[in-house]
Amino acid sequence: MAEEKALNDQMRARRQKMQALQNDLQIDPFGHRFDRDSLAADLHEKFDDKSQEELEATPVKVIIAGRMVAKRGAGKVIFADIRDRSGQIQIYARRDDLGDNYPIIKRADLGDFIGIEGTMMKTEAGELTVLVSHLTHLSKALRPMPDKFHGISDVETRYRKRYLDLIANKESFVRFQQRSKIISAIRAYMEKQDFMEVETPILQTQAGGAAARPFVTHHNALDIDMYMRIATELYLKRLIVGGMERVYEIGRIFRNEGMDPKHNPEFTSLESYAAYWDFHDVMDETEGIFKAAAAAVHPSLKLNYQGTDIDLSKPFARKHMVDLIKDRTGVDFWPEMTVEEARKLADDHKVKYEEYWTVGHIINEFFEQFVEETLKEPTFVYGHPVEVSPLAKKNADDPRFTDRFELFIMGSEYANAFTELNDPIDQRARFEAQAAERDNGNDEAEGIDEDFLEALEYGMPPTGGLGIGIDRLVMLLTDTNTIRDVILFPTMRP
Repeated sequence: MAEEKALNDQMRARRQKMQALQNDLQIDPFGHRFDRDSLAADLHEKFDDKSQEELEATPVKVIIAGRMVAKRGAGKVIFADIRDRSGQIQIYARRDDLGDNYPIIKRADLGDFIGIEGTMMKTEAGELTVLVSHLTHLSKALRPMPDKFHGISDVETRYRKRYLDLIANKESFVRFQQRSKIISAIRAYMEKQDFMEVETPILQTQAGGAAARPFVTHHNALDIDMYMRIATELYLKRLIVGGMERVYEIGRIFRNEGMDPKHNPEFTSLESYAAYWDFHDVMDETEGIFKAAAAAVHPSLKLNYQGTDIDLSKPFARKHMVDLIKDRTGVDFWPEMTVEEARKLADDHKVKYEEYWTVGHIINEFFEQFVEETLKEPTFVYGHPVEVSPLAKKNADDPRFTDRFELFIMGSEYANAFTELNDPIDQRARFEAQAAERDNGNDEAEGIDEDFLEALEYGMPPTGGLGIGIDRLVMLLTDTNTIRDVILFPTMRP
């Protein structure tokens, strides 16, 4: 109660200062357009290595603007820190220089936005500073800023009020700047590889392209239920049929699932498809994407994630799933076997399975239980069973497995890719098998997409496809252990 009263007192005082701006100084508390010619980071880059004498000998005038985040002094002299999108810089205001303009800084509260005209200088302590010649009030903050040491440490507040997190926590602000750089680097790499960026529907009449539960909504004009997309895959493949050959999309995906440090119901994915490629080509593409993304924030391609050093400059390892299981457990799934034999192996190793599972499901479960978390260095795991890969092409030498891979780093999956299934007859059979799984209790299994099957019947060239979770990639490259710290506004309970 005392804290709430103190907050109300501060808010009341700020409103009184707002009225004083209007009544005493005839200043609009919420300001107007302002032209600046410099950012804080640019000034540091240009002048940090200049001496006090050099700056005095050749005066440089600048115009900056930003939020006041610290204020020191009183009476005739005030120092303050001004923060813009690039960083922050100190200003030095003297009443003798500013005259009637001085009350703007004297009455300003932390959080207020101010425009500053002045001259570059250095203090006796050697700190780069703008000596103020004129001030412009730009916007009043009616609430006190969060205390950077205490007020924004609450996790709930950081996610629900991201704007406060960005104001108070520099590392959070920088992380989202890095996210933007990472995505820009990926786009630049894809363009260099002659991929075309496209957009596909978010609202769909049938959700497909992944094993996931969709969000359902209703279109009033058509009076039909529609689904938020769970993947971009099936529409991007339609474009391959249409002759675009190399396409990709970076966009939002929606899956009606639980939330944990690696999952948010709304997230960002990259999917790409290239005609005439197979999954080996896509491995090369994926490695290129990861190295380009990493270089945007780690030019050496060497980083540390949660205390473990990772070197992305080396070639990524490539291993078959069955070989990895055998190396880790001694269980050999290469010989053909019945479901009963696979179930016995599962029972012997305390691997649980569902009644509808076949041998391929059990192989995949062995991998997830015994191998996945052990893969620390970048590793392409290929050869997934056909039962867990309904959209991937069967391997020509062993049709029990598919030409699919996943990329694992630090025990987590970062990419999923295949030589795409382009046989409409086989694809229909896979869809039907998925539909049967759904009837048997797997509510994440896909249905039969007749329109996509029709598109395939017009002919799709051999194609390599890729999916990457952008949020997880950003987590890796910014040393973040929860997806909520790399999504500006994560999903929250009201």
